[in-house]
Amino acid sequence: MNNSLTRTVRLLGAGLRALLVLTLVTGVIYPLVVTGIAQGLFRSQANGSEIKADGKVVGSSLIGQSYNLPLKKGQETPEPDLKWFQGRPQNGLGTNSVNTRYRLILSGATNRAADNKDLIDWVTAAKKAVVQDNSTADYTVRPSDVPADAVTSSGSGLDPDISPQYADLQVHRIAERNGLSVARVRKLVFEHTDGRTLGFLGEPRVNVLELNIALKDLVAKG
Repeated sequence: MNNSLTRTVRLLGAGLRALLVLTLVTGVIYPLVVTGIAQGLFRSQANGSEIKADGKVVGSSLIGQSYNLPLKKGQETPEPDLKWFQGRPQNGLGTNSVNTRYRLILSGATNRAADNKDLIDWVTAAKKAVVQDNSTADYTVRPSDVPADAVTSSGSGLDPDISPQYADLQVHRIAERNGLSVARVRKLVFEHTDGRTLGFLGEPRVNVLELNIALKDLVAKG
């Protein structure tokens, strides 16, 4: 009986020591080491890839933002603020029905097939809006000019980038709305176009938030 009790106490002691050691290693030392390496070598990524303007954090380079006008009385869907470059549609975003106290953004795709009527209606309406919004007095957008990313949301619904083609499509509107020349706005788009990752992965892209920050600075300079 005594031997059994002694053996049990020893096992419990060994288990407790193992628990304490593993807690210290995995719960304290490992997180501190990983955090230290991240802050030392990948500070921007570790802190959320923050983008700053006028000394303040205005967003992340990894998450898209909306550029809309304030809701008018009776409106449920805000209108886009057409003085800014617009990102991709956000049809994939769900609504927070669990805790309505907080207006959380939920990531998600439309999850609809290519022949789904809702998706077809969304794309058709989006293309019509892109043509109408981006046609100016001296520039007419044709439906065939509208790229796919202008009328479809990304898999997450939060894509921060648009294609150079979609950015270029908006140049005339941006120039007209902000009193700038088309050449200056087009140069701005070119300067903020990133090529393929490592030269062969993905497609060329334009970060909308970074582009709009640069546009704001350009407008301020006159």
